[in-house]
Amino acid sequence: MADDSDLRRDLLWRIDTRRASVQAFLREHRPRTRRRATITVVLSSLAALFTAGPAFGGEPFAETVQNTLGLASDSYVWRTLCLLALLVSVSAAVLTNLGKAQDDVARLSSAEAANTELEGLAGLMHFGHLSVEDGVKLYQQYIVKIPFVDDRPAPWPGQYAPPPAPGPYAPPPPPAAGPYAPPPGQYPPPPGR
Repeated sequence: MADDSDLRRDLLWRIDTRRASVQAFLREHRPRTRRRATITVVLSSLAALFTAGPAFGGEPFAETVQNTLGLASDSYVWRTLCLLALLVSVSAAVLTNLGKAQDDVARLSSAEAANTELEGLAGLMHFGHLSVEDGVKLYQQYIVKIPFVDDRPAPWPGQYAPPPAPGPYAPPPPPAAGPYAPPPGQYPPPPGR
């Protein structure tokens, strides 16, 4: 029974560590993907705006802009608007293709799904509703879906297994220092310090 308890605690530690890696991935990549999508929409809208004036206004629009800006010829108006439309269209296309090439949306969806699955698995393991063998199988099935999420480094040198805990569940080790680190004193100090 003690071996099963140790294996269960080790699996729970691995699940929590992997979830921490997935959550770090999501914190890093969600804003970037949202920014890229927003910039793409703005650039596409600007391209439409730069072509709307000449398309709907025609020659009178070009003459009005020429007179307002004091230009010598209305060809400057056409050329400038076409150049601006070209630049923002190419920029929007590049951003769209970068997002598709990196498959950002699919990666975020897979990471969010894996995070939820790992959370559910941790609950089942914690409350003993699932055997360790079945838990290991499910854990492997879930992490295979997210090969692009890197494991977080160990918080202290030489760590390779969960620290011993008196109860049936060991909390995850403290994360490395950074903007999302817990406040001091929330976790016990690592062994050997």
